[in-house]
Amino acid sequence: MKAVRFHEFGGPEVLRYEDVEEPTPGAGQVRIRVAATSFNGVDGNIRAGYMQGPIPVERPHTPGIDVAGTVDAVGDDVDGVTIGDRVIGFLPMTAPGAAAEYVIAPAEILTEAPKNVPLADAAALPLVGLTAWQALFDHGNLTAGQRVLINGAGGAVGGYAVQLAKEVGAHVIATAGPRSADRVKAAGADEIVDHTAADVTTAVGEPVDLVLNLAPVTPDQLAALVTLIRDGGTLVNTTVWMPAPADAGRGVRGIDLFVRSDADQLADLVARVNTGELRVEVAQRVPLAELAAVHTQAAAGALPSGKTIVTL
Repeated sequence: MKAVRFHEFGGPEVLRYEDVEEPTPGAGQVRIRVAATSFNGVDGNIRAGYMQGPIPVERPHTPGIDVAGTVDAVGDDVDGVTIGDRVIGFLPMTAPGAAAEYVIAPAEILTEAPKNVPLADAAALPLVGLTAWQALFDHGNLTAGQRVLINGAGGAVGGYAVQLAKEVGAHVIATAGPRSADRVKAAGADEIVDHTAADVTTAVGEPVDLVLNLAPVTPDQLAALVTLIRDGGTLVNTTVWMPAPADAGRGVRGIDLFVRSDADQLADLVARVNTGELRVEVAQRVPLAELAAVHTQAAAGALPSGKTIVTL
């Protein structure tokens, strides 16, 4: 089968499109014929060797944490998943990924793919959708009537976070640049702050209950966001290379989010896609053989706003 792998850490040029032996599922596993994976920022960090502490991978390594595809082989002791099922999942980060024609996945992390979007496009949902869900609800405890600031709403996680926050009845303030402002507004944001023209710390009016930081800000900028939070509120930070600040004197919590695979939560997100409550948006579709070019785009900050999927 064809796959993209890197044999050593480095820049995008270390990615090779090559022939690899087709894998066989073990107990509790299934093999998926991949329709698509996606590009996530962590893929570039793993490839560069920056994540060997928290995410140690063996080389050669196949990237691709998200998967959408069709089950074509089932190992022993697998229940609830059968050959022919169209599935999506957030794969274990240290295992071989889905930038390949076939990938092995633990059956327990999979859920049925949405019915009303193309199977390949569904690869845009797992990691970023789960990140948005867990940030808002598992850690941020967001409820109806609360105010949430989503800093960096123009990215893929931000698009889902805006939709989910609006769905539960929150008042959503979103930062977005000119390239993504229209998309963020369409997702349901009540207020949009152009971070290229205004300082978010002065543009936000009354205090918010929750800040979700998705942007690659400096430590000082992240600390400044705490001043926007009401007493007893929360800051959830996804840029985990710097600790989330807090204000113990005012009861403001700072939480660093490490997203986890959760099939039940993913099934909930899929159900919302099926009813039209949640939209899956794809910024670009790139064939597997051109994955290195996607990594090059990302390294140059030239990826289009939103989600890039890599198709088979």
